[in-house]
Amino acid sequence: MIQQLDVDGVPTLLAPTSGPMRAGLTFRVGTADETLAGSGITHLLEHLALAPLGLAGYHVNGATAPVLTTFRMQGSERDVAAFLTAVCANLTDLPTGRLEVEKDILRTEYSSRGGAAVDDIPLWRHGARDFGLTSYPEWGLGAITAEDLRQWAARWFTRENAVLWIAGATVPAGLRLTLPTGVRQPVPAASSALPQTPAYFVGGSRVVVLDAVLRRRTATSVFAGVLERELFRSLRQEAGLSYQTTAAYEPRGDGHATLRALADALPEKQDAVLGGFVDTLAKLRVGRIEPADLDAVVAQRQDLLLSADVHTALLPSYAFDVLTGEPTLTVDEQRAELKSVTTDDLHEVAREVVSGALLMVPQGHRADWAGFAEAPTRSVETVSGTAYREKEGTGELRVGADGVSWLGQGGPLTVPYADCALMLAWPDGARLFVGHDGISLRLEPTMFDLPAGTIPTIDARIPADRQVAMPARDPEHIPQPRSVPMARRWWERVKRAWLSFSVMVAGDTSR
Repeated sequence: MIQQLDVDGVPTLLAPTSGPMRAGLTFRVGTADETLAGSGITHLLEHLALAPLGLAGYHVNGATAPVLTTFRMQGSERDVAAFLTAVCANLTDLPTGRLEVEKDILRTEYSSRGGAAVDDIPLWRHGARDFGLTSYPEWGLGAITAEDLRQWAARWFTRENAVLWIAGATVPAGLRLTLPTGVRQPVPAASSALPQTPAYFVGGSRVVVLDAVLRRRTATSVFAGVLERELFRSLRQEAGLSYQTTAAYEPRGDGHATLRALADALPEKQDAVLGGFVDTLAKLRVGRIEPADLDAVVAQRQDLLLSADVHTALLPSYAFDVLTGEPTLTVDEQRAELKSVTTDDLHEVAREVVSGALLMVPQGHRADWAGFAEAPTRSVETVSGTAYREKEGTGELRVGADGVSWLGQGGPLTVPYADCALMLAWPDGARLFVGHDGISLRLEPTMFDLPAGTIPTIDARIPADRQVAMPARDPEHIPQPRSVPMARRWWERVKRAWLSFSVMVAGDTSR
């Protein structure tokens, strides 16, 4: 059984374990609580809290997710107490002397990590805010100050906004959670950048990915398992088209959960995989669900709930529910809900999946033939203002009192000043505007005859806390007439550019 306790004002969950003691201190804060211009602050704070602990002789880790930040440790009771006590002390009195060092470590971490097929999906579904921020680089790092971090810690890393969970016989002696007083923070409301669903967009990898946001319930979790079995059977076993077929279900903390399914493909098999994937969804949507698949998934989940250490395994998810205010089910209640799921329930989930689906298809493919609308890559409106033609080409930049627009190849693209999530500013005058809807526009002054004062006038209309100064560019990287057109869907260019400068010292990052 899981006991509910209190340690220094922090709600605590305790469950017995047959192995070594494991513990986690979890806070209700993550990337979804940040802004794009301030992105990276939670991750940076997590690193600073762990940095003074040095080379530990036991397993420790920190993780920043969309709505949670967790510090974990496995070891003896004495070591667990020392670790968690030190983490809380560091959160209360941040070791900011390592601020610039940890910033460089985070830039290096981003530049060296491999991109996953699903990385861009949050951007397409949510835009450049809340749950969409995980698709973007941590552009806010350079401008974050020690005072910014102290204010962030005081707001989010409090005893009321934390849960401690321990797999062990008792709360370790000597444990002290010296955290400030605060309030429990709600999960942020999720935005949407999709005017209609089901929708699709073209990705850069050789996979088909389904993303759906659904009501959180046991039937949805079971459906993920059934969908994975269907994809494996149809695309791998029967057709021999895919090697990897997966489906995963993850609660979001606001009464909803995310379902993601994936199937990979060789270049010459992408048409067949996309068709087979869509056929599988259609089969489930019309209610053709194999009872044997339901029975197999339920039996597998029931076995997990009967394991000796089930309560230990459930501790992190229980902590998630406590922090987010979601209902917490006992093991018996979970088993009863699993047993009650029917094929009719799965049919209802399948219809919900398809109606709100976002599908990522390989380059050169479409999904409108299957009833999926193309996700927006252009703006609906343009601003009124002064127009400036490209020195070479047919494109037009329009600068208005309310925003900027690009009309030309890849356009129209519009970022209103009021809806600008971020403006990256280079010393040579180049600007990258990112709208809350995920639409972005890059302005290279060298490509236009702009009157003196145009760039400063634009800058004055963007709130200072949404501007991020970038390091000076090599003159060879500044576009000149007869160079590549500058207006296009921005994402791949920006990611490559970020990799090139992410390991550099950020230089002057004043706002």
